[in-house]
Amino acid sequence: MTAPQEPSFRSSVDLMFNRAASLIDLEPGLEEKIRVCNASYTVRFGVRLRGRIHTFTGYRSVHSEHTVPAKGGIRYAMSVNQDEVEALAALMTYKCALVDAPFGGAKGGLRIDPRHWDEPEMERITRRFAFELIKRDLIHPSQNVPAPDMGTGEREMAWIADQYHRMHTTDINFRACVTGKPLNAGGIEGRTEATGRGVQYAAREFFRHPDDVAKAHLAGSLDGKRVVIQGLGNVGYHAAKFLSEEDGCIITAIIEHDGALINDKGLHVEEVRHWITSHQGVKGFPDAEYVPDGAKVLEKECDILIPAAMEAVINITNAAGINAALIIEAANGPVTAGADQILREKGCVIMPDMFANAGGVTVSYFEWVKNLGQIRFGRMGRRQEESRHQLVVDELERLSADKDLGWTLSPDFKQRYLRGAGELELVRSGLDDTMREAYQAMREIWVTREDVTDLRTAAYIVAISKVAGSYRALGL
Repeated sequence: MTAPQEPSFRSSVDLMFNRAASLIDLEPGLEEKIRVCNASYTVRFGVRLRGRIHTFTGYRSVHSEHTVPAKGGIRYAMSVNQDEVEALAALMTYKCALVDAPFGGAKGGLRIDPRHWDEPEMERITRRFAFELIKRDLIHPSQNVPAPDMGTGEREMAWIADQYHRMHTTDINFRACVTGKPLNAGGIEGRTEATGRGVQYAAREFFRHPDDVAKAHLAGSLDGKRVVIQGLGNVGYHAAKFLSEEDGCIITAIIEHDGALINDKGLHVEEVRHWITSHQGVKGFPDAEYVPDGAKVLEKECDILIPAAMEAVINITNAAGINAALIIEAANGPVTAGADQILREKGCVIMPDMFANAGGVTVSYFEWVKNLGQIRFGRMGRRQEESRHQLVVDELERLSADKDLGWTLSPDFKQRYLRGAGELELVRSGLDDTMREAYQAMREIWVTREDVTDLRTAAYIVAISKVAGSYRALGL
């Protein structure tokens, strides 16, 4: 008997799109227009390093320009290829539409192992890659705005922004050509933690709806829920940290490239992170069981499984063994289309990637707006807000001095109430509001339509409907 064929990442995205599109009344041809990738650019460039010329291959794909600029990260990995980049660009289109970020979808990648090159070499490679994209307007504040992805971060975004500025010296909006920059290069508070924080807010919103929680065969709040994290990179680390420290979740397993750690009483996320940084892996970490085959730990029984690394880690070969009630897709495409069907038939609830990891693009949107506005959030109104609060505190203190009333202010009330919202508080507030609104839009489809039985299909329906509306407004 032939083993079932696993669809590619690109095919998985298309299959999930088609499943949702079949439930929407779209004009002839519009469905295909939304589904296909508008354009892909492949660049091969040489950089002289270590006494010889090395040739690198990079990509930038624009899936949709129903609204501009197109938005999407740049990843550095040896696995990068055109199909992967186009699939990720498609997910960006749907993700931005779902969370009402006014962007089309794009993605970029460079086939490179960043660990093989030192920092000065990486800067030369990044600047040359950026040069090739910038001169074709594939990096531009009003047309195409990259961000960090796997293998890239603040450092690379700062280099790209500077390269853009060197080539467009009179563009006052040059900082808006990329997001995810360091604070001193036009970044925004809360961007580094954004995707992980978004995972937390997504989980919180899910647990605000008891009926939804019951569909996952769970009950109560996040407090005490057993969580398995796959990938303790930027996203997985922040998601695990916030869920354990602020919501009472118990991180029972952490899976990394060299194996996994298990402790049913709970792993200390900060200590594991420090160990990984110092030892390049989890092996040898004290106070936990070490499992060399980390992939098997994906099947550990838990309440919540959070895949936060690569795509396709849950596929048709291991989906039947997954023992999680709720899967929150913190990575892009961690569950294949084949695995998705198996898990749905088992009764597992999946919070889809286009929603669960939308925190990054949401805060990238805030950073882009900040760069265009040329002003930090909270700068104009924070002290005025504190002054208004001071009036209330003064009146409460006057009343509390009246012993006949018999009440006093809490010791830290004045300090907490008087503090006006700064940039970080405003960013977190905006992200929380965005995740709540997006979940509620998905949920309305999920609970009201009998032909929609999962959140992923609901998310696609919401996103496709919004993109279709934009194309109709353009006259298509």
